Amino acid sequence: MSHDIEHDVGGILANKMLWICVGVAILLLVGFILPTPQSVIVTVDKYGFAEKMIKWEIAHDVTDAANKTMIVLGIIPMAVIFFATEAIPIGLTGILMPMLAYFFHLLPRKMVGKTFAGDAPMFLLGVLAMGVAVVDVGLHKRLASWLLGWTKGFFVPIFVLCISMSVIGSFISAHAMCAFMTPVMAAVYFGAVRANSPPGQPLVHDPALAKFLLFTLCFALNVGGIGSPAAGGRNVIMMGFWSEYNVPMDFFTWMKYGFPMVPVLGLLVAVYMLGLFGRNIKTRDLTPGLAAIKEETRRMGKMSYAEYVTFGMLLLVLALWIVGGEELGLGGPSLLALLIPVVFKTTDWKKILNGISWDAWFMYCGALTLGALLKESGAALWLAQTCLDVLGRVGMDKGFGLWVGLSGLSGLMTNFMSDAGTTALLGPIVIPMGIMTGVAGEPWAIGLAVAFATSFAHFLIVGTPNNAIVYGLGVYPDTGEKMIHPMDFIKYGFVLWILCLLVVWLLGFLVVYNVVGFPDGILETAKTMMQTGVK
Repeated sequence: MSHDIEHDVGGILANKMLWICVGVAILLLVGFILPTPQSVIVTVDKYGFAEKMIKWEIAHDVTDAANKTMIVLGIIPMAVIFFATEAIPIGLTGILMPMLAYFFHLLPRKMVGKTFAGDAPMFLLGVLAMGVAVVDVGLHKRLASWLLGWTKGFFVPIFVLCISMSVIGSFISAHAMCAFMTPVMAAVYFGAVRANSPPGQPLVHDPALAKFLLFTLCFALNVGGIGSPAAGGRNVIMMGFWSEYNVPMDFFTWMKYGFPMVPVLGLLVAVYMLGLFGRNIKTRDLTPGLAAIKEETRRMGKMSYAEYVTFGMLLLVLALWIVGGEELGLGGPSLLALLIPVVFKTTDWKKILNGISWDAWFMYCGALTLGALLKESGAALWLAQTCLDVLGRVGMDKGFGLWVGLSGLSGLMTNFMSDAGTTALLGPIVIPMGIMTGVAGEPWAIGLAVAFATSFAHFLIVGTPNNAIVYGLGVYPDTGEKMIHPMDFIKYGFVLWILCLLVVWLLGFLVVYNVVGFPDGILETAKTMMQTGVK
């Protein structure tokens, strides 16, 4: 076996102690040394954050509450540095978030625990367990054979993968598909490099190909989130805000605006990734990997009892996600992936526990705590208002300019906190802004702009469960080592994030908005509701 697999970044980024010091220094500087800006004090006082913190007994007065907000603003860059460089293990960075919340008394103790163990962490835990169960019974090979088995070469499988995953990600859980398909990509990789290695010699790895396959899958699933309300809770949240202004939007109307961009974004991911990795990939033919999966599937024969049970579990969980609503949430059905394989004796309990990437799970839980700190302290609102003030000064205060500015803001924020949290935070702010501009099509236009951009959490590992899943499940089949590094998300995802926003700005705002149009009267109806104070 070859030992030239690239796992860690080199140079200055490999100096863990340096980045620990940098992160801690920024926290101390922002949170405890720099004077608290007056705008922060005004925000926490005007919008009730100080009153809430005083009621929770975590602050004594408005100034003390604003100081807590500054600590949160200092935690953000430190967390980003730690997540990106792995200055400390990524799971430990996740645990650090509630630890800081406890020690600095940034949230009530009971609330800290809830942020680290709510519906979303249970959802990710179940999805990771689902991936382990699917791989253990070999069902992922059948899924790959059904989807990609007819393709050959290098380019055709990639384009089929990107378009199919982006479209599928518009209608069913992209996180579940990511859990199923990440081991498939690892298997395709292994088959391709094994065929390209000299016979009888140690396996010659191709790290560029491994990263290429995983990131292509992840990014294609991410961009599918704009296609329909079924793609994520963020879309449903925005639809709820419109209903409060008596301008509701139905499922298929959303698709008229969002779905036309999905295949284009899927193609963009394929072209971008091919251009980014093309020269560095040594193994230029995926056919052996695809053929190996097809052959293994053929040797497996008809679907076994374990496969039927696992496939039935997938269908059951998907059905419960769709019809369960708020009563079940996403976490409840997902946890069936821990129970069903054990009860029906298809996958051993210890194998599930050993197969789950706890590092990725703790990392994501910590990101949820960070999101709660941003929201509850007023830090997120202050950041949003600061950006909006800048937009107003440069003339981007209505129409296309406002849509561009706010979608850019929401796209940035969704890399630091959950997409649903970003939409829930910005929705009540941006919808009145859109209405007050008097531009036809509001508040739908501004709401869609914000919701669309929350699908592009490409450049931070904490941005979406998809990123955490490919990091956790993406391992070399022969060594079990990680295929990707957290810094790779910034390296390969940031430019794609900008390109995806450009597609929405140019194709969405300038073409789709004009071709599909907006219903007459929604602006007047929403304005009337806002003026009468009915919210």
